[in-house]
Amino acid sequence: MSNIFSDIPRDVPTELFEDIIKTEKLRVERIVSKGQASPENFWYDQDENEWVIVLSGYGVIEFKAGDTVTLKPGDYLNIKAHEQHRVQATAADETTVWLAIFY
Repeated sequence: MSNIFSDIPRDVPTELFEDIIKTEKLRVERIVSKGQASPENFWYDQDENEWVIVLSGYGVIEFKAGDTVTLKPGDYLNIKAHEQHRVQATAADETTVWLAIFY
């Protein structure tokens, strides 16, 4: 057994990405952020669909198509493969914990 909130460092100078489960067709990842954002003019363009939920803190996702979505604890989003997006912002004053499922 494990806990999604265990082993989170107090300081998070760079975003942390940790695989929880990884198979040929599925990947479950914990992401820990604290004030990080994607680099300017950088867009994720993934081969996989991504379902993501914010468990603590908040995150702002910007889509290249123009939409922006703010995710607070409990909010989730499904991002289709090749739907270009970036992390515009995460909470600077608290840790943001995301759970992402890539399929």
